Amino acid sequence: MPSGSKITSLSTMMKTMTTKAHPDRQECCRILQEYRTPTHVVGHCKAVAAVAYTLGRALNRRGYPHQMDLDLILAAGLLHDMARVEERHWDVAADWCEEHGLMEEAKIIRVHMTYDPFNDPDHLNETDLVCLADRVVLEDRYAGIDLRMEYIVQKAIRQGHEGHVRHILRKKEEARQLIRGIEDKLGCTMDELMEGIDYEHTEKE
Repeated sequence: MPSGSKITSLSTMMKTMTTKAHPDRQECCRILQEYRTPTHVVGHCKAVAAVAYTLGRALNRRGYPHQMDLDLILAAGLLHDMARVEERHWDVAADWCEEHGLMEEAKIIRVHMTYDPFNDPDHLNETDLVCLADRVVLEDRYAGIDLRMEYIVQKAIRQGHEGHVRHILRKKEEARQLIRGIEDKLGCTMDELMEGIDYEHTEKE
């Protein structure tokens, strides 16, 4: 975690941030840089934010009853793993967001590792989309639920946690069902929606 001058620098930056409800991409990237989030983690955060944002925008365009707050989705996605190198990184990052007035981002970030269950496809919210995106992104690219969860399964086996595999596969099936429900509402597959996704400028399409 940043200490001393870095904490001061972050606090100063937040005070000079725009008065919008949520920090924009540039502001989130400045936060990640000041927090010294590793480059490969920043790439992952950008991918999760892009996938979640793309889902939210597509649902909004289809007239989804709950219009997704795309600014919140972008900020929460970009900051969700800002403290990944620390123990209980979800709590560390959420605590930091709360301390800096990003209360809605903090709520999403705090549960992104354990979010369960997803809401049904008729009652989705911003947390559902960010957490789902985190489960279909592998490193810094959209990979889909199969590749992402296979990676998690193999990682559990390598670490000697074979007993976790059944739980992982159950969560995979739950996510797959949610994806099918979203695809029905959008009239296209998630793979099709993510074709050509721009991880750096998703919100500018």
